[in-house]
Amino acid sequence: MTIDSVDARLIQVLDSDPDISDVALARALGISRTTVHSRRRRLVDDGVLGAQSRRLDPASLGRPLMAFVSIAISQADEEHAVAGLLALPEVVEVHAITGDSDMLARVVASSTDDLRRVTGAILRIRGIVRTNTTIALSEVVPRRMAPLLAVVAGRG
Repeated sequence: MTIDSVDARLIQVLDSDPDISDVALARALGISRTTVHSRRRRLVDDGVLGAQSRRLDPASLGRPLMAFVSIAISQADEEHAVAGLLALPEVVEVHAITGDSDMLARVVASSTDDLRRVTGAILRIRGIVRTNTTIALSEVVPRRMAPLLAVVAGRG
């Protein structure tokens, strides 16, 4: 689904105050509470607004080390590879990609020793042929949507 300028403005307000009530949100946007409620519900139901846990810093869960693991898979075993990656709690994100690898996983760990355990577990998954791990030293530009929201909010 594509969001419109009202949805974008709604999300901007939610970004600054995630606990805001529908009444206060309606007042801030100059629209009815019913409209706010239905749009907010649709944004959640359609997956536009993800789970609150996506906001968590993995360091607060004892996993301050982040790495990116390029994964080459056996195409015939893709389902097994994906199922195996889903079974590892330290694998927090996976994308299908083009290039020398088939997938790129973001993983978190408590230390380099723990990262070695995690990457070893990834390599033992049926269908995974090869991996290449890159440790993130620091987050230079965090994931951000505010600039895009501003563009969309200004369209209306």
